[in-house]
Amino acid sequence: MNRIIVCIKPVPDPKHWHKVSMDPVTMTLKREAIPNVMNPLDKHALEAALRIRETRGGEVVLLSMAPPFAERILKEGLAMGADRAVLISDRVFAGSDSLATSRILAAGCRRIGEYDLVLLGNFSIDGSTAQVCSQLAEFLGLPNVMHVGELDWDARGNMIVTQRIENGRVKLLAAPPLVLSVRKELNKPRYVSFAGILAAEKKEIQVLSNEDLKLEPETVGFAGSPTKMAGLEVRRSERARARIEGTPEEMVQQLADRIFHYCVV
Repeated sequence: MNRIIVCIKPVPDPKHWHKVSMDPVTMTLKREAIPNVMNPLDKHALEAALRIRETRGGEVVLLSMAPPFAERILKEGLAMGADRAVLISDRVFAGSDSLATSRILAAGCRRIGEYDLVLLGNFSIDGSTAQVCSQLAEFLGLPNVMHVGELDWDARGNMIVTQRIENGRVKLLAAPPLVLSVRKELNKPRYVSFAGILAAEKKEIQVLSNEDLKLEPETVGFAGSPTKMAGLEVRRSERARARIEGTPEEMVQQLADRIFHYCVV
């Protein structure tokens, strides 16, 4: 195994989703006042890469398209064990939808150099489009498999990829290079150790702008994004409380009536 690229996306911390709002002019999420974390499924992609490196060698490189604050998120990935990181950051990329984002990430992959695998989380918890994997693979001209729940290897070095589908599973045999997006059940991400945190401080985070990637401005950012947010609705729910009184038999009957009512409704 030569190199594995893991795409990492900073997303708003779910604990602060009540603060999420949308810019009325650009129709994009306003993220400035919200703490960001690593997209949870991207951690599973990184864990998969680290396990492959432990058994088959190679280098694990993190790749992210995000504002400068993403360096903190990438530090976490480096502390988990990634070898180095590349941050693509430029104001011209602001407002990129999944298509423009995939185009930018593809340019980043080519800039990094030869690789055997590109791994992503199956979707991000902020957009949940699950489109980047297939679009990125298309820009790179590579096969892609989504919804990956298991990974293994045969004696010839081919990957055995188990893909989860609606009513079952599909086992696929494929030779790298590949683009894969993974599901939560693939693995359990490791904890970040104190030694890993110290080691991360010495690892490289390379920052690239569009001057480095040389993408046409009309193909990225707002100009290169055919999809736009039409609106944002943050739903909040509160539990209803009710007190049931009476004899044990009466309370059981009241509870049964309520459960029946909610099931029917």
